Order: sequence, then C-alpha cells, then structure tokens
Amino acid sequence: MDKFLHFFENKSILVIGATGFLAKVVIEKIMRVQPEVKKLYLLLRAVDSSSALHRFNTEVMENELFKVVREKYGAKLDSIIKEKVSVVCGDITRDCLGLETSILEEVFGQVDIIINSAATTNFDERYDIALGINTVGAANVLSFAKKCRKLRTLLHVSTAYVCGEKEGLIPETPLKMGEALNMTPGLNIDMEKKIVDDNLRSLHSAPENHIKSMMRELGLQRARKYGWPNTYTFTKAMGEMMLEQFKENIHLIIIRPTIITSTFKQPFPGWTEGVRTIDAFIIGFGTGKLTCYPGNPKITLDLIPVDMVVNAMMVSIATHVYKTTPMIYHVGSSASNPISYLRIRDINTRFFIENPWMSRDGKPVIVTRGTQLPTKLAIQIYINLNYLIPIKILGVVKAASFGYFDRTYIDCSRKVKFLMRMIDLFSPYIFFNIVFDDMNMEKLKSSVNEMCGDIENEIFNFDPKSINWDDYLIHTHIPGLVKYSSKR
Repeated sequence: MDKFLHFFENKSILVIGATGFLAKVVIEKIMRVQPEVKKLYLLLRAVDSSSALHRFNTEVMENELFKVVREKYGAKLDSIIKEKVSVVCGDITRDCLGLETSILEEVFGQVDIIINSAATTNFDERYDIALGINTVGAANVLSFAKKCRKLRTLLHVSTAYVCGEKEGLIPETPLKMGEALNMTPGLNIDMEKKIVDDNLRSLHSAPENHIKSMMRELGLQRARKYGWPNTYTFTKAMGEMMLEQFKENIHLIIIRPTIITSTFKQPFPGWTEGVRTIDAFIIGFGTGKLTCYPGNPKITLDLIPVDMVVNAMMVSIATHVYKTTPMIYHVGSSASNPISYLRIRDINTRFFIENPWMSRDGKPVIVTRGTQLPTKLAIQIYINLNYLIPIKILGVVKAASFGYFDRTYIDCSRKVKFLMRMIDLFSPYIFFNIVFDDMNMEKLKSSVNEMCGDIENEIFNFDPKSINWDDYLIHTHIPGLVKYSSKR
C-alpha cells in the first residue's frame, strides 16, 4: 500500500538548487512524509559552508512552507535535521559542482537519487548567467551523476516551454542536439559559450550596468535567432540537448512543468513564492498597474500547482527506477483539465472587485473590468491612445504647470513601461494556443491508481482533473499570491 512512501526510505538524495521555489517544496515533502530517508544532501550557492548553512536556516527552514514540518516534529526537528540533512556549498557552473574534496567522495559513494532543480528562471537573464546555470550546469550535473557509484536516477527539471512559440499539441519527445525551432542552421552550444566569452572580453572595462544590459540583449538575440522567444527557454532547451546527447547509461527523467502556481493542498493550500508568468498579470491588475488584458482570450493557459509537480517528480522516480529508457513528462493541465485565459481574466476581475488590493496609503485600489486586447495590433493602438499620446501631451504641459502634472506623468510612464515589458516577455504564453500532450503522465497516474491505496493516492496526487479552477483561483491561488507577494 505504501509503495511510493517506502521507496524513499533509507535513500540518500542530492537536491541541487535547494533554496529555489520548487526545491523547497521537494525538501518539505520528503521531510514531512518520509522521515526515514537516509540523507538529504542539499546543494546551494554560498561563499562558504557556514554561509550555506545560514542560507538553509533562513531561506528554507524558517520559511512558512515548513510550518507543518515544525508542528509535526516539534523539539525533535533540530536533531532530525542534524542526522538527516547535510547542507553543502556548491556551484553547478563548475566541475564536480564546486564541492569541497572533504564532501565529494562521501556524495559519490552515498547518493541514490539526484534531483536537479537549479535554474535561473528570469526570461531576460544575462546570457552568461543563464547559459552557465541552465545549459552548462545541466551538463555538469550529468557528469557528476556518472561518478556517483550508487546512483539510480537523475531527475532534471526543465520547462514545457522549451517548445518555444509552437502551437497545437506538443509531444513529450526529446530535443535533438543543434536543432533550432525555426530550422536555422548552425546552433552549436560550444559556439554559444565562445560568443559569451568573446563578448565578456570586449566588455571587460565597461561599467557593470552596461555589461548587464548588453549580456541581456545578447541572450535575447541568440534565442530569437534560433526560434526561442526568450533566454530562459533557449538555455533550458540547450540544457536538455546536452543531457540527451551525453546521458550514456544514466537513468534520466526530465520533468517539464508548465506554469507553476501555488500549492493546491500540501502541505497547506495557497503557499507560493515570487511572481511567475500569469501571476504578474494577476498582481498587475489587482494593484492597478495593468488596466487591460493583453492576449488572445480564447487560448488555454496551462497552470499546475507546485505540490502536484513535486508529487509527479517523486512518483516518476519511484516508478521508473529500474527502467533504462529515459522518460520525459509534461506536468500540466491543458490536455486533461484546460482553463481559458478568458476564464482566468473573469475570475481575477471578480476577485479584485470583491477583495480590493490595499495601496501603501491604506486605500483600496479600485478596479474595473479590464480591456481585452486580443492581438498585438490592438495592444499597439491601446498603448498609443492611452499612454504614448497622453505622455507626449503631459511632457509639453507639465513644464508650464509648475509640477502640477508631474505625478500623472510619472504614473502614466510607469504603466506603459510595465505593460510593454509584460508583453515583450510573456507574449508566447498569451497569444499562442498550446496543448501539452501528457500521455506519459497519464500512464504514470494509472500506475499510482493500480499500486496504491486511497491514502497514498491523496499524498501523491498530481491529477489536474481534481482541480476546480474557479474554487482554486478564488479561494487558494489569488489569496495566496496577494498574501505572499505583498510581503516582498
């Protein structure tokens, strides 16, 4: 009955990127449901071991996500952590993940499972940073995994949006080395590294802000040259290529989540951290920064709660540990329980009309039903009429108004800047109708139903059909987003 719970008993697990959003939920889940895990090696970036431990204590264990774990174990928690958890300082952009020699041999000899969730998820990240973490980092983790003598599984967290701006049904198939989405020839990862190095050398004496700006622009240029919309999806795609090309006999699982949202049920509903993709529109509308909804209202937006992603990860590890064929899983909802952008818009509008966001001066932000802008042309017309023309007029008259229109001018400028950035970054998700094939996930769900009882099915639920979207968004996700984003 406890097949999946039992599997993780007496296993040593290396979690890479331990302070990340997804990794926190993985760590919490293991600590809460399987305290008999042998060892949790948690790799995170820090200047030294003491700094790594400090980051773990403050960013992980003190996080509200762990309140159920703290309540469950009480005074015993410190001794459990001391026995079960080993925080290691490392860097996946370096050979052997930058681990100190003193811990390296221990990890090589003990680790059964590696979960790599380290990533930079900024869509327009500096190209040198994104390439180093998302692409080179993935290859370094694979090289490290090959040296782990007891390793059973390497699970790599990617993103469903490595497909770029394709429309229609997207299969759970691997990416081929050097194959561009737009069929442009010449994609070569070694050459991409050289381009980064050459650009950094040419910019070595420039101010840091200029280097940052130029490296961001370089990432977007390289991504769009080969058919990806942003640096994030481009570098994640190249990371997958590296894994597929050089995996050899490593038992590899690639998880491709869609748009990850707050917890559905475990350890409690509504926990989240940061603002991702659709959340930027939700918060932008609620705070009054966004008075419109750019994008095609008829498309499906693929949302999946973070605890369901983690459950799918754990079940996939336990189910496929003895199989040699690499597996790719789309973890999303568009195929089995789709929700349209229009429906999300209506739910969001209703929520903030009934529960207005409180501004810094303590006054409620008044929202009205936002204007839907279904095409890029409609967006440009809207921006011109509502922002660019008024800004030009205000720019002329504010000089003669002794500052009377200064606040209006600044507010209008901020809103148009916010809207244009949102459209630039998120257009692949609000204009393209994508459905992610999840046949592999369906087979995985069937195996859970066949092998487990009701209790374990509930513990490891990752079935999006169990989500009532109206209820989840109104009573769980948006309130959680308001709660946690307002703390930022």
